[in-house]
This record gives sequence, structure tokens and C-alpha cells, in this order.
Amino acid sequence: MSGAPVVDYHATSARPGWDELPESLQQACAVALGTEIVAAGPSVGSGFTGGFAAPLRLADSRVVFVKAAAEPMHAFTAYQREAEVVPQLPAAVRVPQIVATAYATEGDNRWFAVASQQVDGRMPGTPWTATDFATVTASCEAMAEALSPSPLGDLEPFVSEVESDGFPKDLPDQIRSGDRPLPGGFQPWLGQRLGELAELIHPYPEALAGLTATHGDLRPDNMLLDPGGRCWTVDWNWLALGPRWMDWVGLLPLAHHDGIDTASAVAASSLTADVPPEHLDCFAAVIGAYMLDNVDKPPPPGCTPELRRHQRLYAWAFLEWLAVRRNW
Repeated sequence: MSGAPVVDYHATSARPGWDELPESLQQACAVALGTEIVAAGPSVGSGFTGGFAAPLRLADSRVVFVKAAAEPMHAFTAYQREAEVVPQLPAAVRVPQIVATAYATEGDNRWFAVASQQVDGRMPGTPWTATDFATVTASCEAMAEALSPSPLGDLEPFVSEVESDGFPKDLPDQIRSGDRPLPGGFQPWLGQRLGELAELIHPYPEALAGLTATHGDLRPDNMLLDPGGRCWTVDWNWLALGPRWMDWVGLLPLAHHDGIDTASAVAASSLTADVPPEHLDCFAAVIGAYMLDNVDKPPPPGCTPELRRHQRLYAWAFLEWLAVRRNW
């Protein structure tokens, strides 16, 4: 294929239903919630894993949203991390509150479930509209203010992740040297711009440094707009210390892809108005390289094939945004 794929973020996961979960976990959830579970809604279609995620109706008339997974799925540790983080977030960060957690063992498998406040809402950015973009931008500005400096004491810098052995920061140079193949289906100029991509990535220790607690994985399918027009954020398990603009700028390439004037937004927002342009370009190049990595390989165990389509879309969008900014 050539060009940016279309990804339906409402249908990217392959999740079990409530009846497919072990009875021991169902019982543990009922005990943790303090009442019987009388009905379960369908699992959500967003995300890229096989973890359970659906609303449950309780005998006391409450509705909660429950996520559950077995070890060693990535979701097992991700859900635990979110249960640890959410209670520590300041009130200015609008996030569904944790209601209860539960563990269970079924055979050789250990399970974890976390129940959160149910929020009725819709996903923004499918596609982006000017109204939704303005709402999300205001939410990101408020979150950055509340999370600067970080109120959480155990976060690693995003720069450390980029420096780790598993991060593909050297991918452009590896492709240029022939050690890695150039993924097909992207912009025809990509092969000629690999040297510039490598140069843009180089100043990441300075460009991506910061003391703000960032979500680290802020995407439209990790946000909800409720009927009152308020923006909620979910899936707080990838936090890292970084610049206060990082979460919001991570949304801009897809917004640009949908026709939003992100250049004007960057100039106007308090998050980026005084940020050196080369810092934003460094971030776009880093994420572009990250999304290009292994894009043509099968997805990791426990993830759906839509993960690779998501990567391809994001790689294309970040590279295109960078090309517009740099007049490539």
C-alpha cells in the first residue's frame, strides 16, 4: 500500500466479553465493588490489546467501567499502573476516578481488574473538527498547568526512554547504512530526507527535557468528550517527565492531517508560543522514527494487527507535518 491508511479507532481491539472472564475474577470484582454485578455492556472497540474493557451495571444501580487482563499481557501491568497513578493526579486533570481493584487466580493465570467511574462520551478526532480541537487544546493546557512540576515522584524522564537500547532513535541512520530496510508505502521523499531526520533527532536531550508529568500516550482514543463538552483523559499508564507541550503537540500531526490549521494553533497556544521550532521538529522526528520501527512486522504478542496500521498512519502524519513545517 502507499499513503496514509484509514484507521477506525472504534474497532481496533479484540476483547473478550464479561462471560468469557474467569468466574473467580467475576466474583472478586463483585466483592471489591461491594455488590452483585447484574449486567455487562459490550467491550469497547478501541485500543490494540485483548484486555477486557466494558461497563458493568451493579445491583445498587451504579454503573462502573471495568478493565481486566491476565499476566503476562501488557495490559495486566498497564491496568495496575493506571490504578496507582489516577488517585495521585490533581483535581484539575479530568480523569475517571478509580472505584475498586481486584485480583484473582484461575489455574496458572493471575488476573487483575480495575473499576473506574463510568463516563458517557465520544471520541474526538474521528475526524478532528475545529470545535473538538479547541476543546481538547484547552484541556491539554489545563493539564499541563496542573502537572507542572510533576506531582508524582516516581516518573522517569522521556529523554531516558529515548536513550534506552530499545528505542529506535538511530533508525534513520540504520536505514541509510543499509542495516535496516526503508519501509515501503511512505512519502516518496523519505529516503532523501533520512539524513535530516537524523539531525533533527540529535538534540533530543535538550529539546525533550522537562519537569511536567506527561500522559505519554495521548491519542483521540484515550480521550472522551462528554455531553457537556468536557474533555476526559483515560489510560494513564505511560507517564514520563517531559516538556509541558509534549502531550498536545503529539495530537497536532493527525489534526493537521484532518485539515486543522495547526501552524496558527502552535503560534497561539501558551504551550508552544515561546518554544523553539526546532524542539517541536525534534519531537516530530523522534516520534516519526518510533512509529516507523517494525511497521512491516507482525504485531507483538497480545496486540491486534491494527496496531501496525496505527503506526503506519502516525508515521505518515508525523512525517507529513514535519515536511510542511520544514518546506520539504
